[in-house]
Amino acid sequence: MTDLVLYTNPMSRGRIVRWMLEEAGAEYRTEILEYGTTMKAPAYLAVNPMGKVPAIRHGDTVVTECAAICAYLADAFPQANLAPALKDRGSYYRWLFFAAGPLEAAIADRTLGVEVPADKQPMVGYGTYAHVMDALEKAVSDGRPYIAGDSFTAADVYIGSHISWGIQFGTMETRPAFEAYWKRLESRPAHLRATELDDADMPKQA
Repeated sequence: MTDLVLYTNPMSRGRIVRWMLEEAGAEYRTEILEYGTTMKAPAYLAVNPMGKVPAIRHGDTVVTECAAICAYLADAFPQANLAPALKDRGSYYRWLFFAAGPLEAAIADRTLGVEVPADKQPMVGYGTYAHVMDALEKAVSDGRPYIAGDSFTAADVYIGSHISWGIQFGTMETRPAFEAYWKRLESRPAHLRATELDDADMPKQA
């Protein structure tokens, strides 16, 4: 039995972590949790009191929140080269946590129809949805193939997932730079493996 466990549901952000695990070449087992039942049961609340997925347990270490899990796995499996050298991690950390903060918040507010008044924009952290989209577009079209430079990293797993879902579900506007960036990522073998595994765990239609 492996000491690395992924707690997930195939209709969740757990797909991000599955992709990251496959990129890391990690051996892990999967526990599929259901919304409203096993996800809120005492056994899982002991892992994540928020009662949401994904989460991982690696030995005695529990990590929740997708960006944190991606960063953790990159460090836990250094042989996969999914994080730059420490001296080169400025852009890596910047964009990994940009996606976890401003990008997620801006997309959520837009999807819910929340429009921040102009005089309150400094309070929300991201300013405006347009500012976030413009910053992300510049980041993925500055001449580098990946978000943090010339090498694929955990930040690409996280940013790429958001862009892919945003385009697919219409929660982000489609821009040529976003499409071109995702095109560089979507055929990665680890992503294809992860997608196949998650799709196999999807509920079967009656």
